[in-house]
Amino acid sequence: MTGPGHHPAAATRPLSVVLAGGGSAGHISPALALAARLRADDPAVRITALGTARGLETDLMPKAGIALELIPSVPLPRRFSLDLARVPGSVVGSVRAAGAALRRAHADVLVGFGSYVALPAYVAARRRGTPYVVHESNTPPGLGNRIGARFTPYVGVVDTRITLPNATVVGMPLRKEIRELDRAALRSSACERFGLDPALPTLLVTGGSQGARRLNDAALAALPAIADAEVQVLHIAGRGNDVTAADIPRGGPAYVLLPYVEEMELAYAATDFAVCRAGMNTVCEMTAVGMPAAYVPLPIGNGEQRYNAEPVVAAGGGLLVADELVTGEWIIDTVLPLMRADERLARMSSAAASLGRRDADAALAELVYRAAGR
Repeated sequence: MTGPGHHPAAATRPLSVVLAGGGSAGHISPALALAARLRADDPAVRITALGTARGLETDLMPKAGIALELIPSVPLPRRFSLDLARVPGSVVGSVRAAGAALRRAHADVLVGFGSYVALPAYVAARRRGTPYVVHESNTPPGLGNRIGARFTPYVGVVDTRITLPNATVVGMPLRKEIRELDRAALRSSACERFGLDPALPTLLVTGGSQGARRLNDAALAALPAIADAEVQVLHIAGRGNDVTAADIPRGGPAYVLLPYVEEMELAYAATDFAVCRAGMNTVCEMTAVGMPAAYVPLPIGNGEQRYNAEPVVAAGGGLLVADELVTGEWIIDTVLPLMRADERLARMSSAAASLGRRDADAALAELVYRAAGR
């Protein structure tokens, strides 16, 4: 890799950081958390994001006050294969667009999170002599980050099981509201926010948007038994899923059905146990706040969601459940008895919290400052 290419004037102006993290919440959330940390350290920092026209970043980055530059998407195969031979032709335009964005931003450093925009950004940064940082959260690492990590000494990973050259364990950057959450202290006001009774055990059901259908179906199938068990539910069905309030019978403990919750810290504070998918961002949030959970890995890809949850389950902080086993009967037989087992839930919460890390944003920011020579 070429040298960082610092200029004397660079140290006298605000740091300019470009974030390459788009597509899914798993890439955008840590990018937003890092941006918040950088702004907390220096409100004058300049932050620009690279993304594609189809990703969630088109909504989330501008909402966070971050300038967004769009470049063509370059889908990558998960492994080295013949499909990789088709990538160079499609990556040329993206590299050119990423390089132009870096130039316009007067970028001091690039931070990539392994999304479709990351690899073109790494190539563009290397060509320009702009130092870059790689952040990887998946086991096994994505192809773009595996390539990018070969040409930079600044590589941050979520845990020790992720093997990349020059890797430093920094954890998953989380929003301040998650990092500083005291679930017990916020429970009453969080329950009030959702119309829940803080005295009743409360189950959280959330599967994102793309992975929510099976969890939604299982929760609705178990409705009569949930009501009979005097258990409340906060059910985040995911945007675009065809679950409506008409599916919820009236009477009995509260069953709150929402398509999306932006303030997830309140959802964690109001609930006692979660049924959820096992994306790394979800797992890291659950452990950071000490939330016991039943993790249901999406049955796609390289099985990375199972890898994500395994350490938590091994420590006693959660359950690991195959997707096809998640039914109304499973909720009745496994989840509902847990909701009344206060001592077991307390032990699971402590075990989950023992693996949680709340300082990852600062650790990743330190890599950024080192890369930028600040």
